[in-house]
Amino acid sequence: MARSSSPVSGVAERYALSLFELARDEGQIDTVESELNQFARAIDEDADFRRFVESPLFSADEQVRAISAIVDASHPSALTGNFLKVVAANRRLFALPGMIRGFRHLAAAHRGEVEAEVTSAHPLNDEQRRQLVETLGAYAKKTVTVRENVDPAILGGLVVQIGSRQIDTSIRTKLNSLKFALKEAR
Repeated sequence: MARSSSPVSGVAERYALSLFELARDEGQIDTVESELNQFARAIDEDADFRRFVESPLFSADEQVRAISAIVDASHPSALTGNFLKVVAANRRLFALPGMIRGFRHLAAAHRGEVEAEVTSAHPLNDEQRRQLVETLGAYAKKTVTVRENVDPAILGGLVVQIGSRQIDTSIRTKLNSLKFALKEAR
């Protein structure tokens, strides 16, 4: 993973790496990744849960009790459940989204995959998705998994983030470049 000067990303990277190493040693990478993805969806989709995770106002006891109740109700593997409880006990829930992202990256690298984040103005159809995965796979020389986002503000084209490289072919960027060029021509 790339190093960052942000203390949150540093905490997230260390926790993600520790969890990944434990999951690898126990042969549970896929299980843990799947369970973490469920928690990521809950954070994304449930505003109350997101506030709970992000808020520094809850004590360690409150965080541990709440996470323990969630773990008891959702029945993840012992490794994932214990990890979440340790994160709560150490008052690091605010970094949980970054930990999940970090674990995903480590798991993908372990499988020989690279993740590409693709933003388009409209949802991609199956044929476009297939062609994109094929093209990005040839570029990266690895198996590519695509995470899609839709942002109508880009107007058309794609913005692709793969590793540390960004390829922006959006109409919005092209229009902004044209606008800048026309200003310079005056």
